[in-house]
Amino acid sequence: MEEIARAKINLALHVRGREADGYHRLETVFAFAEHGDLLRVEEAAELSLRIEGPFASALSPGEDNLVLRAARALRERFGVRPGAALTLNKRLPVASGIGGGSADAAAALRLLDRWWKLRAGEAALLDIARPLGADVPACLLSRPLTGTGRGDQLELYDLGELTGAPLLLVNPGVAVSTAAVFGRWGGSDGGPLPADLAAARNDLEAPAMAIAPVIAEVLARLGGAPGAGLVRMSGSGATCLAVFDTEGARDAARAAIAAAKPVWWQLATRLA
Repeated sequence: MEEIARAKINLALHVRGREADGYHRLETVFAFAEHGDLLRVEEAAELSLRIEGPFASALSPGEDNLVLRAARALRERFGVRPGAALTLNKRLPVASGIGGGSADAAAALRLLDRWWKLRAGEAALLDIARPLGADVPACLLSRPLTGTGRGDQLELYDLGELTGAPLLLVNPGVAVSTAAVFGRWGGSDGGPLPADLAAARNDLEAPAMAIAPVIAEVLARLGGAPGAGLVRMSGSGATCLAVFDTEGARDAARAAIAAAKPVWWQLATRLA
């Protein structure tokens, strides 16, 4: 049995303030790509995790891996006796602002709920997801949402004409620490999310570019591509995104960037 851990996209990310406990108050719009990592499960007496794929070397399959933590939490919550042999095909770069471990953990909850025939229901799975990380609940639902608070207070969001739109993700091969990016946020509240996504922003772009200046080049190349509409950095970076008018325009932009920057990672997909 398999489950896709869809790449998480922040179409907007407004940082409204820093709380006394050190966490930040956010307003964000989550969307998800059609593609992502792939998680498989097979019968086993114990829980185990194997990692394969192009970015496998960046992760450890040890007990602290978020996929195993999610699996253990689900098993303990419902008193499951069987184990599961999990294999994660890590196709997305790590520390890249597109969900990563959060999406993989969420996929583990969905997959094992089916594999163990728990029929836990969305509310119960969300209860398990919340302690695992701020983005895990959104990744569990994997549909367009607004997130407030730490990003985990969720409401459905209508993408409108962006639904199913061609999407290009580009990462320059630089891993960026989320904590380091938030640590460089200047503390100024730029205001709430507007109704029009085109007028929204990602408040973490500037602090991320201070750490990884190449992000500015990625945004410039995407913004200059014919047919590109919404162009933005996702999450805390360094992956950037562009929504295109047509698949042809997206694929032409991908080819042009690949020719100029062959070591940059790209994913041509669609908004789910």
